[in-house]
Amino acid sequence: MANALALASAVCFGATDFIAALLSRRVHSAVVALVAQLGGTVLILVAALVVPAPSVTAGALGWGALSGIGTGIGVAFLFRGMGNGQLSVVVPLSDVAGVVLPVLFGVLLLGERPSVLGWLGIAVAAPALWLVTHVGGATRTAVGSRDGLVSGIGFALQFIALVPVDPAAGLWPLVASRVASVAVILPMAVTARASLRTAPMRGPAALAAVGAGALGTLAIVLYTLATREQLVAVAVVLTALYPVIPVLLGLTVLRERVTTTQTAGSASPARPSG
Repeated sequence: MANALALASAVCFGATDFIAALLSRRVHSAVVALVAQLGGTVLILVAALVVPAPSVTAGALGWGALSGIGTGIGVAFLFRGMGNGQLSVVVPLSDVAGVVLPVLFGVLLLGERPSVLGWLGIAVAAPALWLVTHVGGATRTAVGSRDGLVSGIGFALQFIALVPVDPAAGLWPLVASRVASVAVILPMAVTARASLRTAPMRGPAALAAVGAGALGTLAIVLYTLATREQLVAVAVVLTALYPVIPVLLGLTVLRERVTTTQTAGSASPARPSG
C-alpha cells in the first residue's frame, strides 16, 4: 500500500509539472507557480477542516512551514535555472539531489535499513532520473549547476521536513506548508517581468493552474501518507520518479521526440520495496 501511495504521488507530481510547463509557454512560470500554489492552499485548507486533527501543535505546524519553504526554494531556483536556458543542467541536478539527500537522511539519521531489493532499486533510480531529465542541448555552466543543486536541496527539504510531523495534527501541517510556499514564491512572481498585472491568468488557463496546484497538493498528501507506512528512503525514491510522467505525456500527447538516454532512463526498473 505504501509503495502504491508513493507511486500515486509521483503521478500527481508529474502531471502537475506537465500542466505547469504547458501554461508557462503562455504566462510567466512564476505566475503559474503562484496561482497553482494558491489553488493548492485553498484545497488543503478545505480538506483540513474535514479531516480529524486531535492534536495540532506549534511544532507540527513549524515542520509543515519548513517543508513549504523548501518547496518555494526548489521551485524558485528551478524556474530561474530553466529561464536562463540551463534545462539540461538544472533539472537533472535538482531531481537527483532531491532524492539522494532524503535517502541519506533516512539511513544515517533515522536508522532506516532498506532490504537488498530496496537498495538495488535506490541504486538504479538516481541514474535513471538523470537520464530521463537530461535533455541535452544546453551549455553546462557554474550558474546552472548551482541553481540545480539549490533547487534539489529545496525539494529535499520539502520531503524531509514532513517526516517528523505528528499524524495527530491531521492536514494542518500541509496547510502551513502551502502558505509558506506561497510566501516564498510571491516575491518572485511580483518582480517577474510578466507579473500578475501585465500577464493575468483568466478563464481556462487560470483553472488549469488551480488544477495543477490541486494535483501538487494531493501529491504531498500521498507522499506524507506513504512515509507513515514506508521507509523514507524508499518512499522518496518512488515519489521522485515523477519526471517519467512529463516525458511520457510529452511523447503521447504532444508527440515530442525523446532522446535515447531518456528512453533508457524511463525503462529502468526502479521499484524498490521496503
